[in-house]
Amino acid sequence: MSDKLKQIINNQNAQENGSKENIDEVVQLVGFVIGDEEYAVPILAIQEIIKPFSWTRVPQVPKYVLGVFNLRGAVIPLIDLRSKFSLPTKKHSEDTRFIVMRHGDDVAGFVIDRLTMAIRIKKQNIGPAPDTASGDDTIIDGVGKQEDKIITILKVNKLLERDF
Repeated sequence: MSDKLKQIINNQNAQENGSKENIDEVVQLVGFVIGDEEYAVPILAIQEIIKPFSWTRVPQVPKYVLGVFNLRGAVIPLIDLRSKFSLPTKKHSEDTRFIVMRHGDDVAGFVIDRLTMAIRIKKQNIGPAPDTASGDDTIIDGVGKQEDKIITILKVNKLLERDF
């Protein structure tokens, strides 16, 4: 093999390794709004995002559990994040969405006020949960900093925990 060909192959390998490192340094999230605050969860935890449709109420569950709905044969609980976060309930609008999240075998649908966008944040721009929300029980995974705003990153496994 010629020296020039070896150099080209080495350059390509270096570029591939460099791009892999850059990918590892970025966290991909899906952003959404509840009330006046923007939140995000890892994009890989999202099963799907759908427009609201009818659900069935279930008796003797916490107020934030609206009921269950059928998604292609699977019965999934529907949780109102406004109620879960102690915000006043609000009638669904054109922007309201159900966001279905999965962590392992746990699946649930969550009512969100508005979907924002897919977000890419460098790991170095994500800080720990605030001291007031520290500990393993918090649903806050961290705080992402962008140029003009701060986004609260939620722990999907904590959102999916069943306390009902």
